[in-house]
Amino acid sequence: MRFASLASGSKGNCLVVEAGATRVLLDCGLAPRETERRLQRLGLVPAELSAILITHEHEDHAGHAFAFAALHGVPLCLSYGTRAALEEAGKTNAAAEFRLIDGRSAQALDGLEVRPFTVPHDAREPVQFVFSDGASRLGVLTDIGASTAHVEATLSGCDALVLECNHDLPLLWGGGYPKWLKERIAGPFGHLDNGAAERLLGALDRTRLQHVVCAHLSEQNNRPELARAALARALGCDPDWVGVATQDEGFGWRDLR
Repeated sequence: MRFASLASGSKGNCLVVEAGATRVLLDCGLAPRETERRLQRLGLVPAELSAILITHEHEDHAGHAFAFAALHGVPLCLSYGTRAALEEAGKTNAAAEFRLIDGRSAQALDGLEVRPFTVPHDAREPVQFVFSDGASRLGVLTDIGASTAHVEATLSGCDALVLECNHDLPLLWGGGYPKWLKERIAGPFGHLDNGAAERLLGALDRTRLQHVVCAHLSEQNNRPELARAALARALGCDPDWVGVATQDEGFGWRDLR
């Protein structure tokens, strides 16, 4: 199994997971042509995709999901609440095939097991995902206001983690965002700050970890070196070992042995 990111941040999110001939997108927050261009950068074309998984309805994760799915005939997998919210926002497309999922049941997508899990975030029915090819597990957690025992139990023992490090609290509170937005971001249904991500990672079984990548970094309220340093403290490693998913580049293929 291997994974890569097309983009990560408030302007659009998209991750690719591959196991054998099975390839899935996680979230689709970039315009279709930009998604195609970035897939090509990884050596992929939309026709090779088995499915598009959606975590929640926010624009940077699902704003182009139905359009891309309809354009390329790729089925969508999303929760009932996420689909309802997108329909209310006029973001669905009758030509797109979709399958409803929930946070309690694993799904088999050819050679890939996809396990959604519920998270606290200010969306209708948000989920995050663990992927497995039977030998390795990849956990992805990019939009969550606070850790829970369920989240930590689900992510413990993974071989790779893509983990939200959205903001540095001093930068957020000292920045120019309005007070209501700062409170929303830092609240229990907002986004993880670097310190919270460090504590979450420290609570996990980390014995199998081959890769850890910081994700969903705020361009205004965080710095890659701060996020890396926080997760490195939890891991007891050099900060340079910790990867960073960027808005413009995402990150290249990472292999799980």
